[in-house]
Amino acid sequence: MLDIHFYMKSAELKNQLMGQELKDKQYLMTKLEEFRSKEPFVYNIETTNACNMRCEMCPRTTIMTRPIETLDMKTYRKIIAQIRPFLDTEWQRWENFVEKYYHISRNDMSENHFFLFIIPRVIVLHGYGDPLLDKKMPEKIRLLSERNIPTYFSCNPANINLDKTIEMFQNGLNYIKYSIESVDDIRHKQIRGNASNYTDSYRKILKLLDIKEKRAYKTIIVITMLNLNKPWQEDEFERLRDAFKDLDVYIYLKSQDQQWYQNKNEGTKSIHWLEFCQFPWSSMTIKSNGESAMCVEDFNNEIILGDAKKEPLYDIWNGEKYRKLRQDHFDLTLGIKCTARCDMNLIGSLAKAQSR
Repeated sequence: MLDIHFYMKSAELKNQLMGQELKDKQYLMTKLEEFRSKEPFVYNIETTNACNMRCEMCPRTTIMTRPIETLDMKTYRKIIAQIRPFLDTEWQRWENFVEKYYHISRNDMSENHFFLFIIPRVIVLHGYGDPLLDKKMPEKIRLLSERNIPTYFSCNPANINLDKTIEMFQNGLNYIKYSIESVDDIRHKQIRGNASNYTDSYRKILKLLDIKEKRAYKTIIVITMLNLNKPWQEDEFERLRDAFKDLDVYIYLKSQDQQWYQNKNEGTKSIHWLEFCQFPWSSMTIKSNGESAMCVEDFNNEIILGDAKKEPLYDIWNGEKYRKLRQDHFDLTLGIKCTARCDMNLIGSLAKAQSR
């Protein structure tokens, strides 16, 4: 979930800032704090950081050093008890705002539609791991469904267990995304590792689509290919689209996150990455050990803002460590991951300290 109210309240200010019309640092700090909700919104809960893939574009493959853990049910229950779903009236206002401000129809199907019409509403249940390796995922889905909180996670289709997936569909999973990088098994393994494949994954997804139709499950199956800007990729994505033509899926080409990891600077079409980083004001991330980290991209839990096992989310969100993180984004504080190893623009790069 994202704090949609923060996005709406700060829209005019954001336009001025991104257009370099407003650079008064103190004024911006005051206004963003004014727009920030004291009620915490949770963007994602990393249910596990276990993964059997060796993806070439993932920091987890070579430089993640934190222990492999799965979030225990006691902590999970405690966290979700502190989250509320959006009211229908809130969501309707947001959809109207997105169409007017971003000029994206609610009936579209694209990377930016997914980020603006789906991500703000759901709890993202993945981080630096594959949720299909979490044996408690069906129960974790059920608990959120009982609280009317929509759910979504991304995973590797090679790990599909049909029985477990059907159980998640039954328990109300709203969206499941399968990452497919090629319609060729060898090429797919080159990108995602030897545990991955296309042929068997595709067969399983077709089976799930058939079961979904026959049993009238409402889970939306999302298919993505990550745009790694490889010379063959445009044609490959068209082949992927053809493979799922006329099937009940949501499919799009996704921009690559965190290109710094591969020393790339190839740009993005994602609104999320084109705007300045708003995580410190819009949402929280909870990792597989229960820690509250700066955001989903903090693969090694380098900036820890609290511990959801011991502290209420409200206290973490409104605490001194979060206040310092927000200040760090303005000050472009050296030596932290936000300034050293992240592709997102920080607000401090757009703002300057000056008197009004």
